[in-house]
Amino acid sequence: MSAMFDLTGRTALVTGANTGLGQAIAVGLAEAGADIVAVGRSAPTETAAMVAGTGRALHAIPADLGSTAPIADVVAQAVAAVGRIDVLVNNAGIIRRADSLDFTEADWDAVIDTNLKSAFFLSQAVARTWVEAGRGGRIVNICSMLSFQGGVRVPSYTASKSGLAGLTRLLACEWAARGINVNGIAPGYFATNNTEALRADETRNRDILARIPAGRWGEAEDLKGAAVFLASDASAYVHGTILTVDGGWMAR
Repeated sequence: MSAMFDLTGRTALVTGANTGLGQAIAVGLAEAGADIVAVGRSAPTETAAMVAGTGRALHAIPADLGSTAPIADVVAQAVAAVGRIDVLVNNAGIIRRADSLDFTEADWDAVIDTNLKSAFFLSQAVARTWVEAGRGGRIVNICSMLSFQGGVRVPSYTASKSGLAGLTRLLACEWAARGINVNGIAPGYFATNNTEALRADETRNRDILARIPAGRWGEAEDLKGAAVFLASDASAYVHGTILTVDGGWMAR
């Protein structure tokens, strides 16, 4: 059974792997045997050290995925450096908070471009390498509870994550027959930089914890198993699924 989850000999490109959820996912995939290509705006120094501790290699590619401009070069650099990409994890994301009556077009565009537009075009670019090589691969999109719910004061984030869930299903429909598995992970309320404001708000923090059956905020390490599952042969017949890792939030 363990062989089904073994990623030895595979390479995973993970965006936003320098910290938080992306870092944990990259390290989890490395622990399962994968080498990592880390793409992001800042150097993944800490992540590189953690991956090295697993005995795997990490190749860093600096890029700002706030636009699609660097995508072709990112894929070309990754293939030149490691030979091929086997797994793509679209994790890079940003958030902007304001009442919808006051939300700016600039904040709308910044979030949609990073969280949704770049995720699509990076998926397209990587999938083209697989189709040209006549083989399949794995794409894992990091969605959100707000792929299912509305949220408050985060209109562009909700739109982007709802869109990413829909995109996951669409690409699965188009690419499953080509051997490309496209799935998503929807983390619940995790202790990350993005939720710092929520955790600092005593009322919001209390209300959120009261709804989580597990009784705690998620930790980045909680995502490792789901990521390995969707990147491995264990999920060979899984297409278009959004796997919630939420402490039971959606079940309540």
